Amino acid sequence: MKRSDRLIGMTNYFINHPRKQIKLSYFMEKYEASKSSISEDLDIVNRMFEHEGIGRLNRLSGAHGGTEYIPHFDLDTSKTFLHQVCKQLEDPQRILPGGYVYMSDLLGNPEFVREVGKAFVTAFANQEIDAVVTVETKGIPIAYAIGQLLNVPVVIIRRNLKVTEGSSVSINYVSGRSQRIQTMVLPKRHLKQGMNVCIVDDFMQAGGTITGMISLLEEFEAKVVAIGVLAEVADEENRVIDDYTSLIRLKNVRMGAQTLSAQLGSFDD
Repeated sequence: MKRSDRLIGMTNYFINHPRKQIKLSYFMEKYEASKSSISEDLDIVNRMFEHEGIGRLNRLSGAHGGTEYIPHFDLDTSKTFLHQVCKQLEDPQRILPGGYVYMSDLLGNPEFVREVGKAFVTAFANQEIDAVVTVETKGIPIAYAIGQLLNVPVVIIRRNLKVTEGSSVSINYVSGRSQRIQTMVLPKRHLKQGMNVCIVDDFMQAGGTITGMISLLEEFEAKVVAIGVLAEVADEENRVIDDYTSLIRLKNVRMGAQTLSAQLGSFDD
């Protein structure tokens, strides 16, 4: 097989198997190539990954060593994308009753969701994440985008108990702005004890929903190593959490507002 053919095959493997170690012998047998040839191929792939701003290859020596693709995307590219999203969101007609913003059209766009996932993966590059957790809202597509890029499972917290899920853990929590008592449920089989998790949500006002998720995850002895929010209300006075990463901050999110201002969130800090 020609080197150009091997490079395409190896690149395809790494892109589809992020953060999974593979030994050189796998490629040697598959492409009937020598160890030195495969090693040179890996150098080329790694160089192009870094050049294109999509990550790098991590190579570990020894009997238990191997090579794994670590996704990490160009920061400036993500910022350019988010600036474009801010312009799209600065439409007063997107403001919904209750101080929410209409984003369903964006979250239904696979390209948009993929770019959002890349931005979060870059923001959480230094964290060891075992699972991505979200509640059953419009944040689910974002959670799956991150989960695919990190090659980790996605765990969805539900609002209501489903008998088909088996035994579950449930808690009551107070929503941040409305101060209403609400319920969250997570089946015991969905999350292993002691995992490092990343919480993801599409929109945050006061942060009551995220606080509820944190409390529920404590029942699983999970460690919350990262919290990601697509958009947050910038002028919210009753915020109940402060350690999180937001991609976009929105101002003047109130019914009847003539202008809606959007800017990069803490992702740019």
